[in-house]
Amino acid sequence: MNDFNPPYLLRNAHIQSILNSIKLRRLFVMRRSRDMRNAATSHILDCGKGVRLQGYFSSHNPGRDIGQKNLCILIHGWMGSSESSYILSASGTLFDRGFDVFRLNLRDHGSTHHLNEKLFHSCRIEEVVGAVYRIQKLFPHKRLFLAGFSLGGNFALRVATWAMAAGIKLDKVVAICPVLYPPNTLHAMENGLQIYHLYFKKKWRDSLRIKRKYFPHLKGLERISGFKTMSGMTDYFVNNFTDFPDLMTYLKGYAITGQTLEKLTIPSVIVASNDDPIIPANDLQNLATSDCLKIQSTRYGGHCGYLKDFRLSSWADQRLKELFQN
Repeated sequence: MNDFNPPYLLRNAHIQSILNSIKLRRLFVMRRSRDMRNAATSHILDCGKGVRLQGYFSSHNPGRDIGQKNLCILIHGWMGSSESSYILSASGTLFDRGFDVFRLNLRDHGSTHHLNEKLFHSCRIEEVVGAVYRIQKLFPHKRLFLAGFSLGGNFALRVATWAMAAGIKLDKVVAICPVLYPPNTLHAMENGLQIYHLYFKKKWRDSLRIKRKYFPHLKGLERISGFKTMSGMTDYFVNNFTDFPDLMTYLKGYAITGQTLEKLTIPSVIVASNDDPIIPANDLQNLATSDCLKIQSTRYGGHCGYLKDFRLSSWADQRLKELFQN
């Protein structure tokens, strides 16, 4: 699949990845998503076992035409939120095309650190399944779609494998540049262009600082920020704040390579770029074969970039629209 062909000056993987989150693009995105944001209402979801997650529902006809519209749930990446530019951009595009949208915040993302005492980690799939199930019950729709970016794409695909057993009726799932095999992602982040490593370290440290304000009794939490590398931070976190015996067991716990996607029953699409500097494209060949899974790879795009012009418009948004409309 090679139908993403940005202008020559936008083909560099790092330019694609970094421009996606700069303040200039956010100005464009805020304007384009105005109608979707004006329609948004905040909701706290009971996800089971006392877990609460929060998100924003934007409906064209709130309280009317129940069950007649299509709904798309969107999940952000690690250290992103429902207010991340790429989520607002995709949500605004889908909303303008007639979809209702729900932007879900993962635990400890956005302004939700106070909702749950225990910390977020990437293996907390049950609560995300619970959130999707709750959204389905609260907002009946004609068709239900799920999309995610980066770690959110990883979560979306894992939700698809749980859907039938959980009573979730999804019509299609799309994952944009999903995390595939976390050990390789961590290695790429630490050994590639250091801007990514520094960016995610800072974001995680800021998140932990907020968590400590709400739960000061969590002993040792402040020590996570003292490590110089993501692997050092994660290793300490796993050993002191999770039930996993070691770092590698935890990282493999949310991998979707191997046989994880073999029993998919929901039509699912992975859109991935071959030049992604954070998610190694070679890991795509280690995904299980499934009649319900399609992989659409592009030569360019970076990590969740897919900026198609100098107005910083997103090709990925248009692709989502096409996949869900079809």
